[in-house]
Amino acid sequence: MIRGRLASLPSVTATGSVAFLLCAPLMLSGCKEPNKYAAPPPAKVTVATPTKSPVTLYAEFTGNTAAVATVDLEARVQGFLESVDYSDGEAVKKGRVLFKIEQAQYQAQVDLQQAQLDAAKAKQVNAQREYDRQSILGQKEVATQRNVDDAQTNLASAAAQVAASEASLKLAKISLNYTTVSAPFDGVVTRRLMNPGALVGSAGPTKLATILQVDPIYVYFNITEQQQIDMRDALAKRGMTLKDLREQGLELPIEVALSSETTFKYPGKIDYFAPQIDPATGTLQLRGTLQNKDVALVPGLFVRVRVAVGRIEDALLINDTAVMANQAGSYVMVVGKNNVVEQRQVTLGPQQGPLRVIASGLAATDKVVVGALQRAVPGNTVDPVAGTMAAAPPAPNPAPAPSLPDAGPNATKP
Repeated sequence: MIRGRLASLPSVTATGSVAFLLCAPLMLSGCKEPNKYAAPPPAKVTVATPTKSPVTLYAEFTGNTAAVATVDLEARVQGFLESVDYSDGEAVKKGRVLFKIEQAQYQAQVDLQQAQLDAAKAKQVNAQREYDRQSILGQKEVATQRNVDDAQTNLASAAAQVAASEASLKLAKISLNYTTVSAPFDGVVTRRLMNPGALVGSAGPTKLATILQVDPIYVYFNITEQQQIDMRDALAKRGMTLKDLREQGLELPIEVALSSETTFKYPGKIDYFAPQIDPATGTLQLRGTLQNKDVALVPGLFVRVRVAVGRIEDALLINDTAVMANQAGSYVMVVGKNNVVEQRQVTLGPQQGPLRVIASGLAATDKVVVGALQRAVPGNTVDPVAGTMAAAPPAPNPAPAPSLPDAGPNATKP
């Protein structure tokens, strides 16, 4: 059986055997050649020098928006509510009629008082004639002095009655005017609390709605006691006092942003300083006023308020994404001499859009790694590729005014 299989295999010719024997030494000699290590090329990283730009420094606080004025609209006279002449939440102008209360009984009261006034005036005219007559007769000694005195008393009584009737008519007209409830100023009216047909004013004034003035709008925030002292000292160097700031109407600009916004797009000015420190919190309350024509801000919002506290004319800025942190603090990767990467500890300043101010640790000529950061290993040689920093945001131009002192522990810088 085995012989049969062997017999079936193809036979090896003598020529093939010789060729194999001749090639074997060559194959063995090729395996003995040494392997040579080829170092990979340096990793490519993107570098850029810091951007120089003027930067305004800010102190940032948390504040609350509030309406400039809030008034409850109330029914001051009793009657059935005839109509509601506005839509819930509508913005109205000063003097706009919002509610009407039935007027018939109050108009009748005005007519009655007017008639009584006319009667009193007629009696006054008659009393005046009688007094004039008695006075002439008294001078001719035809009438007694008693008659003259009685005529004078009747005239005075008639004049008093006229005055009383005029006052009653005035009160009646006031009550009639109370049957219409109008907007005391431009504002937004809340939803109605009473519907037409309801009896109002029966047990005293009845609240119908509330109107709020939201253009302009207030923002309240607090500064620390130390910041208030620093402000006083800073003003003293300029020959000014906090009293001057209050009474001369100096504008101290502020900028406001909603809690979810990254930009401060609502400018305003501070118009109020509390006259005393709050002993419970140790802070001084300030108030800013903002224009709010589109009613983008509503009362009761938590907002971020920033106030300019200084300015750096030639600040160094780099991409915020190039900044990393470890236990020692913040650092950036810099390509130095011979294209060797080094880790540079830096001190950070405020953020300006996509850029971050570097307060110390960098020079204007340093090549900062801004791209392919994962390839920038300290001590390694790299192949730097020139790049650029992100565009700096436009520098704000606040109105010239005294600035708040530097932020304290209760304030943060953006």
